[in-house]
Amino acid sequence: MDKYKELQVEIGKGWERENRKHFDEIVLNYDKSRWDYPDELFDDIFDYTGAENRKNALEIGAGTGIATAPFLKAGYNVTAVEMGENMTAFLLDRFREYSSFSVITSVFEDAELKNNNYDLIYAASVFHWVDAEVGCPKAYDLLRNGGAIALFRSNNAYPTNMELFEDLQKVYKKYYHKPYVRLEKTTDFWTPREILRGFGFENLEDYGFTDISMKLYEGANTYDASMYITLMDTMSDHRSLPDDDREALYDGIGEAINKHGGTITIDRNFQLYMGKKS
Repeated sequence: MDKYKELQVEIGKGWERENRKHFDEIVLNYDKSRWDYPDELFDDIFDYTGAENRKNALEIGAGTGIATAPFLKAGYNVTAVEMGENMTAFLLDRFREYSSFSVITSVFEDAELKNNNYDLIYAASVFHWVDAEVGCPKAYDLLRNGGAIALFRSNNAYPTNMELFEDLQKVYKKYYHKPYVRLEKTTDFWTPREILRGFGFENLEDYGFTDISMKLYEGANTYDASMYITLMDTMSDHRSLPDDDREALYDGIGEAINKHGGTITIDRNFQLYMGKKS
């Protein structure tokens, strides 16, 4: 078994379409609980692409537009591809003042788009939902020569309070049936295995991209128990749990957080992976 198939067996393919649909059921909770991205990350994308190339951008899986506004404000004409009808309606309302914004309601793999038309294609914490064997070549074809792809995500999130972390481990082992994952800051996120785990493929160069850039950023978010549970309920693996286990898990999470002062602070690593079409 090759290493790609081995990891797929371990974590699932990730891009199964039935697992993508749940986001459209939780639009408001998704928008209020999901994390923002560091300003520095967007600045680095703009520096990488160059001001002269701020024309047409394509966003894959825009969700509620958490990562959309910086590109509109930077002067891009943004076309968002979003599979959910409720998410689409939310996006169109949120950015109704921008004539430079439009939405195509579709999964990226099926979206009818013009090749050699985009200066930038980007995706925020979503490309692992794309079938990379379709999505990476398609993105390459859609870009103009000199255009860039920018994939970014929150790759690693962990509580700063270790006593709280240990209590959460116990809750997860009981109701989620596997540990509450905590990676260390020393983890090398740029090994092929970690890129595969985060983005669904091992190397942008395998699809013809050049001038590869890889960067990490740090950030933190603090949640009360209710908002943290709301955040966890936007995760597809949590929502797919049996109802009884999911409710017990959330009760246990709330009890653990309230036991340790009522809030949980999450440190995050953000990963930015970019390449250009030559």
